[in-house]
Amino acid sequence: MIAYLDTSALVKLFVMEVGSRTLRALIERFAASATSVIAYAEARAAFARRHRERTLSSAQYQRVVAEFEERWETLLGVEASMPVIRVAGTLAERHSLRGFDAIHLASGLDLQTRLPEPITFCCADARLNAAAAAEGLKVEAV
Repeated sequence: MIAYLDTSALVKLFVMEVGSRTLRALIERFAASATSVIAYAEARAAFARRHRERTLSSAQYQRVVAEFEERWETLLGVEASMPVIRVAGTLAERHSLRGFDAIHLASGLDLQTRLPEPITFCCADARLNAAAAAEGLKVEAV
């Protein structure tokens, strides 16, 4: 089984917040985790914001980034190809999603079409979870 992590879920693996423990326990049940390649920039931006806002010290920030870089290499990356982006545009309109949220949903759907088993879409955003469920994905709110 594969877990698809949007950025809100991915960040929870590295920064303790509501849902972090739940996600970590959930991830242990899966053979692999996947995400869109756009999550790299989104997660790094989230870590940098926390550092700027002083919720992560310099040492914590450096540790989080190092752990993220190491983990990133193990994730299955879904390319933000033109077909995925075009589907994301339709999904953004259909479900009133923000752009990157729509890309994550389109990426999860793309991954699902290429696998013989269902993926589990893991996300902390209620609107995106509802859209993923409406599109037929199994959803785990974290």
